[in-house]
Amino acid sequence: MNDLSLKAFSEELAAKTSVPGGGGAAALTGALAAALGSMVGNFTVGKKKYADVEADILALMDKADALRKDLLQCIEDDAVGFEPLSKAYAIPKEEPGRDETLEKCLRDAAAVPMRIVELSCKVIDLQKDFAEKGSSLMISDAGCGAVLAWSSMYAAALNVFVNTKLMKDRAYAEEMNKKVEGLMDVYWKKADEIYQSVYNRLK
Repeated sequence: MNDLSLKAFSEELAAKTSVPGGGGAAALTGALAAALGSMVGNFTVGKKKYADVEADILALMDKADALRKDLLQCIEDDAVGFEPLSKAYAIPKEEPGRDETLEKCLRDAAAVPMRIVELSCKVIDLQKDFAEKGSSLMISDAGCGAVLAWSSMYAAALNVFVNTKLMKDRAYAEEMNKKVEGLMDVYWKKADEIYQSVYNRLK
């Protein structure tokens, strides 16, 4: 998936195929958000005006680059995780062991979007620092990064919920749902605060 051009990826996403789907799109959106943070950093380092925060910016860029790569890997992982689930759905309902196989596949399929949620939250944290410490000429990009990371988090959350909804082990499903909802509750506020801060500085 990661070797496809943007045109080819969008065409695959639009096609009548299960992958890439919402999870892959969420991961790509998160990767783009992280890349915007790195962009802010690259336009900040080397400037005398920001010499006192250069070490901080370089550290943020390292984190952003790692998150971007992790989120790109999630595109591949999400596609791989869905294949066994699609096969499990095709198992005849009367076949012994079907429920156990399906349950495992649902857990595996939910794990990748759960990771995307967590990674997207980390990207939001980085955008706050990029917006505060980065070049004032680039704050709109930090704001865009926060919005994209918010979108990635919310989109990935839906891909968690679509799998937990079908799990037989309701205690496990509700625990995962609670974790996602907790992150969403905290990080939509953080993303909104970043957006509002950038918006106010641009007016």
